[in-house]
Amino acid sequence: MQALLDAIARIEPTGDARRLFHGRGGLHPGCEHWALDAFPPVFLLTSFQPVPDDALSRVHDALARRWADVAPDEPLNWAFQCRHEGRVDTRLMAGAVPEPHVVTERGARYRVHVMRGQNHGLFLDMAEGRQWVREHARGHKVLNLFAYTGAFSVVALQGGARQVVNVDMSAGAMAIGQQNHALNHLGNGASFLAHDIFKTWGRITRSGPYGLVIVDPPSYQKGSFVATKDYTRLMRRLPDLLMPGGRVLLCLNAPELGPSFLQDQMHEAAPELVFEQRLPNPATFADAAPERALKALVYRAPALVKDAAP
Repeated sequence: MQALLDAIARIEPTGDARRLFHGRGGLHPGCEHWALDAFPPVFLLTSFQPVPDDALSRVHDALARRWADVAPDEPLNWAFQCRHEGRVDTRLMAGAVPEPHVVTERGARYRVHVMRGQNHGLFLDMAEGRQWVREHARGHKVLNLFAYTGAFSVVALQGGARQVVNVDMSAGAMAIGQQNHALNHLGNGASFLAHDIFKTWGRITRSGPYGLVIVDPPSYQKGSFVATKDYTRLMRRLPDLLMPGGRVLLCLNAPELGPSFLQDQMHEAAPELVFEQRLPNPATFADAAPERALKALVYRAPALVKDAAP
């Protein structure tokens, strides 16, 4: 675990939520099960396998030493989460977690919940995707599918989107999404539909067409979405949802499915959409096998072709 301890020794106080150590990327042999995130003012250490108490004691000592050096007037707050064989166990190891717990990213504010579940309200690896949306949403009507807690909607509106339609089957996530919009003083411009996307196509289509469609589904969620069988169904709908020249951001976080999975499916389901680029992931999520890391692909609908002059 030396690479993790070395990363802790380099920690600097940060205003934004971000990953500090990404063992899952395979660049630190022997540390593949570790991840360390900052959700200020709380550090969250995650292990994807059981670890002995003496290892956690070493982490605590390293965090305490570093925090005493760089932030002597601030308390050390950190939690540990173990995910193993489908179980999630989270423990507060030192300090406290604020309630409500609000973090920032590039000026946007979000509610998070690090002490329950394995999804904390903000996916840190999608930071560059959110920035891309902020830069490309101006003037557009945006459709945010699998909206979760509405982070894409927040940045789209901050970037000048005319309107955002958020769709997610979790009413609880939608409620947090509405809180996130209020936190960012975005009182208008967003709607929230707590519906199963595959049962709501009529309403979604009637609200279009859209200049930007964001698709960020779970890779495998029984009863909701299974990428290997459901992504193609969704892709077939995209040409009818997009305005001419509109763009779609396709996302997938499944290590076993590389970018070619999305590209092959799109070529089959919606060949008229043109691949533009794969967005980079944050540097803190560097991966020895980039095809296993988060995929965020941009496609564009063809523009209207003006009739030639007679």
